[in-house]
Amino acid sequence: MRERAVVALLTASSLEAAARECGVSRSTLFRWSREPDFAEALRQAGRQVLNGAVAQLQALARPAVECLRRNLSCRKPGTEVQAARTVLEHATRSMELFELEDRVRQLEEAIKLREGSRR
Repeated sequence: MRERAVVALLTASSLEAAARECGVSRSTLFRWSREPDFAEALRQAGRQVLNGAVAQLQALARPAVECLRRNLSCRKPGTEVQAARTVLEHATRSMELFELEDRVRQLEEAIKLREGSRR
């Protein structure tokens, strides 16, 4: 049931809708979300969804660049160019965030090692 709750939380429009979808009360779902194991499962599932979305953005990067190339000399490029720019901006930001997350994780591991050697 908790697995269904994780999926419902990721797909439903509200906490109430997620609770209805997985057959538990709103308060139960809220209480579960505060439990470390459930919160971690929710984070991991959310990351998988985000990774899939970022992969789709990355796949669109090449066509976005081609769009920009086609429209270099266009006087009024319009919606297509705006969409291409948006794809490239979000793909770039996503990669920057993933790289930053990796760096933070490495720093946290180094701190743990350092603290462990002091004991």
